Amino acid sequence: MSKDLEKNNFTRRSLLCGSAAIALLAYTSNKGLTSQSKSADETKLPNIIFIMADDLGYADLSCYGRRDYATPNIDKLAAQGIRFTHAYANSSVCSATRTALMTGRYQHRFEVGLEEPVGFRDIGLEPGLPTLPSLLGDAGYHTSLIGKWHLGALPKYGPLKSGYDKFWGIRGGSVDYFSHDFMGNHDFWDGEVEVDQTGYLTELIGAKTVALIGKHAVTKQPFFMSVHFTAPHWPWESPSDLEESQRLGKSKNLKAIGHFDGGNLDTYAKMMKSLDDQVGDILQAIDKHGINENTIVIFTSDNGGERFSDTWPFTGKKTELLEGGIRVPTIMRWPARIAPEQTSDQVLMTMDWLPTLLNIADKDALTSIDTDGIDIMPLVMKNNKTDRTVFWRYNHLNQEACLEGEWKYLKIEENTFLFNIVEDPLERANLKERHPEKYSHLVGLYEKWKKSMLPYSTESFTHGYSGAELADHFGVKRNH
Repeated sequence: MSKDLEKNNFTRRSLLCGSAAIALLAYTSNKGLTSQSKSADETKLPNIIFIMADDLGYADLSCYGRRDYATPNIDKLAAQGIRFTHAYANSSVCSATRTALMTGRYQHRFEVGLEEPVGFRDIGLEPGLPTLPSLLGDAGYHTSLIGKWHLGALPKYGPLKSGYDKFWGIRGGSVDYFSHDFMGNHDFWDGEVEVDQTGYLTELIGAKTVALIGKHAVTKQPFFMSVHFTAPHWPWESPSDLEESQRLGKSKNLKAIGHFDGGNLDTYAKMMKSLDDQVGDILQAIDKHGINENTIVIFTSDNGGERFSDTWPFTGKKTELLEGGIRVPTIMRWPARIAPEQTSDQVLMTMDWLPTLLNIADKDALTSIDTDGIDIMPLVMKNNKTDRTVFWRYNHLNQEACLEGEWKYLKIEENTFLFNIVEDPLERANLKERHPEKYSHLVGLYEKWKKSMLPYSTESFTHGYSGAELADHFGVKRNH
């Protein structure tokens, strides 16, 4: 048990037990109760807003330990719901995690899930696959993606081809926050129509989300809204950096890809403040339209942080299967069902959101689809946890990992490790010789899992690139 959860149990045990029991009864009996026993607002499908930050480190929120700036709006969200301390991204890089979110499966079951970054060859999330938005759409939801897609380009791939009713944002992995260009190519879309809109991208995504919440409040149709910010992903630009962005122009984009220069802690703090402000505006919009009680809000990240992120108490960053590359802050709020001020050390992965949210919307739908994730709601409602074994694989540096309880097998190139991540979150003490049986057991589990996944091909492109290699891919002339 984590120290956070242990403290929480001592200080609020009686309150949460009572609240959780009441909430669990309401949740599990939702379809069977009569109109006399539940209000109309409580019996209808909840709205769902899924907020995903980009390259956010585990401790980049003040409620997770950041000390040099504050994130009061996201902290408030955490205080009103449940904060997970053992939540993981399915990958240490972007598109792979987004594949898992969309499909509810290990991304290694799909060709697009082996690719990072997506966009160097003609590959994407295949239209027709059952996805989180398509399945929720079948259950009666209006579905929209505001922000980042990064799972394949037109004409073959796109959000509208994979279950979203509406898309507004960028198709690629990153753009300049002001010009919305990537390597000289403009990337800003309303559906499948390119748009030219000025403004700082984080603020534009927040404003569009607020406007769409207002429209849904009028129609009364339940909605699922994916709000995928690019912040705090590079390029390192805060809302006050417009003049610098214009001065550098398109020349800065190649540097931004390799991110060899630019940025500092002050800029990063301003980028995070902008992200927190937009989350605050979204929460205010929910309150303003009177839909707070029955709206689920989830906040998380697609992978661990980059150079300016805080991943304490872990080591590792984005692209690494050390805890800092895959452990992500994760918060869930649902006032109608989830008691406030909870902390959980349940192991949770990105792919769990599909079965969790689909089971809330339509319990029968899960019987007809395959998923590698679990429904976490029964655990949340009971303030409980279950043991599970989960896996990661990343072609760059030949990385692989298996987590079972407190024990983690890790391989980086030809170096292998066994860590107890509870006693040693920094992953410094290699225990494979002290506990050879445990080490062999985890390696065996990993090898069995690996055989059930797609193998990497020689064409698979992964994040282990240099600036020169990226320039070659984009046909950019560079100085030698």
